[in-house]
Amino acid sequence: MSIQTVGIIGAGTMGNGIAQACAVAGVKVVMVDIAQAAVDKGLATVSGSLDRLIKKEKLTAQQKTAALAMIQGSTNYEDLKGAQLVIEAATENYELKLKILKQVDAMLAPEVIIASNTSSISITKLAAATSRADRFIGMHFFNPVPMMALVEIIRGYLTSDATHDAVKALSVKLGKSPITVKNAPGFVVNRILVPMINEAFFVLSEGIATAEDIDAGMKLGTNQPIGPLALADMIGLDVCLAVMDVYLEEYGDSKYRACPLLKEMVAAGQLGRKTGRGVYQY
Repeated sequence: MSIQTVGIIGAGTMGNGIAQACAVAGVKVVMVDIAQAAVDKGLATVSGSLDRLIKKEKLTAQQKTAALAMIQGSTNYEDLKGAQLVIEAATENYELKLKILKQVDAMLAPEVIIASNTSSISITKLAAATSRADRFIGMHFFNPVPMMALVEIIRGYLTSDATHDAVKALSVKLGKSPITVKNAPGFVVNRILVPMINEAFFVLSEGIATAEDIDAGMKLGTNQPIGPLALADMIGLDVCLAVMDVYLEEYGDSKYRACPLLKEMVAAGQLGRKTGRGVYQY
């Protein structure tokens, strides 16, 4: 199955990033959100992002015009009907995703593939809410989507090979490097990343090294572009804590217990960049 048109539900950070990646690769996009203001903001974000690529001489003005012409903004789910793949990129809220998926599932032709860009919710569980579990898959893009090469393609329990292969082929067409993952809490990257961040908090709380030295050590010793504590501030300490709590509950293994210092900082409202103070001050 060849995917010519992609529907995207959600014009926020992830949605407009996916729209840009598709449009630049010459894939038609229908980007839907509930409010016209959200759609306009999403389109403006794409335009601004393409302008930055022109400045860096990675894109020409003509290519920008061509890419923007590939994106149709809409507030009407009916406009998704021409797509061969619809990607749900709404807020990370199970009830909301369920409501959206049931609505589009009832409307789309049976052969259309539905994907979710969820970073934490079970693909098998989301697929079960639709009538097409074999044509349901996870497509976990990483932020910022236009820059990050990785897509985690997550197979639910009933995802078919044909669905997997079509979505993998599209990911490659978008210039991404996909990896195939079984459905499990945290998938691959976040399953490894968030416990590493948690461990950095244990090292900090035990006074083994300063925050600056922990981050410098990981950057210089493992070639990471950003240290784990600075990354936690970027992600949000509350988000890191919530993810650890999910792992502890889902896997039932004490190795996923959140560091008490992380809990304390979240309780104090020091959540990172978004509050101006986390491990570091902003």
